[in-house]
Amino acid sequence: MSDPSLAVRAGSTPGGPPAVPVWHGATGIGSMPGTDPDEAVRVVLGELPDLPFLPELPGRGPHADLAGRTASLLVDLAVDLQPTGWRLVPRASRDGRRARDLVSRDLDALEGATQGGPPAALKVQAAGPWTLAALLELQRGERALADHGAVADLTGSLAEGLRRHLADLAVRLPGTRLVLQLDEPLLPAVVGGGIPTASGFGRLRSPSRQRVREVLAEVLSVCDDTVVHCCAEDPPLELMTQAGAGALSVDATLLGPRHDEALGLAVEAGLGLLLGVVTSLDRGARGGRAPAPPARPDPIRVLWRRLGFDPDRLPGTVVVTPTCGLAGASPAHARAALAACTEMARRLGEQPE
Repeated sequence: MSDPSLAVRAGSTPGGPPAVPVWHGATGIGSMPGTDPDEAVRVVLGELPDLPFLPELPGRGPHADLAGRTASLLVDLAVDLQPTGWRLVPRASRDGRRARDLVSRDLDALEGATQGGPPAALKVQAAGPWTLAALLELQRGERALADHGAVADLTGSLAEGLRRHLADLAVRLPGTRLVLQLDEPLLPAVVGGGIPTASGFGRLRSPSRQRVREVLAEVLSVCDDTVVHCCAEDPPLELMTQAGAGALSVDATLLGPRHDEALGLAVEAGLGLLLGVVTSLDRGARGGRAPAPPARPDPIRVLWRRLGFDPDRLPGTVVVTPTCGLAGASPAHARAALAACTEMARRLGEQPE
């Protein structure tokens, strides 16, 4: 599948100055409220100077949701939208073209907003191979996860599609350091045998942990700087680390001391941590306005002290994020949440009061 003309080293700038460490500052998970990509890009670029991201707008419908958006990037595999969700089909469909058109529009909006100068770094997101295999249906209606061969085909297609996606971005944003985030919200259910069969009366057999690592590693290999995101209550941190992720993205408000060992091993291995600490949903809104999210980095410092690492390492290891995507928030809260993440990241380098 690979096209030599598309070979791009996505995490570096050949011949340029040494790259600034990418695991610092603040970023978002990926989704934003609304349906206007131009406005979403303006907000993200304005509020996240260190690590902006390509906004996803699932409010536009299923053609822009996690499955449809990622499926539009597949190479040599076509999809169609069915009443039960996205399905792999023998030939290209109108729904598949619609999903690709929305991604293209997002890229155009990003390129247009960066004409004054591309950002130093940019994060792009896609469903990881296991979540995608749990979401896409085969022609007979069962999940792709149920078929070992289908998972292999899907993995190769996704890897090649992401390689081309990154190559396109590299042309549009010359000199920008690209970071690839694989969203794996269903990874705990895949590993734990919790994905239901098409009938709903059973559960699909879980793949071996070695197989999970190998598949994740194949897709992660397309980019130098990578993140695996899982906002579940009990993310498989050790497995994500062993698969070769460059950073782990989690909802830190769901983590407890039982996760400290896995987090500590990840940091010792040189991984970054994208920690979700700013609430992604409006809380306590009255009259259509919600209070601004707190911007104090205390929860991150408490976690860091538990892990036992030197405080000086904290600002270069942790990226501050909302707890999850912002698609369900109001536009005002989404902007405030990103601003709070940036302010919290700035304060990580200060001495605690």
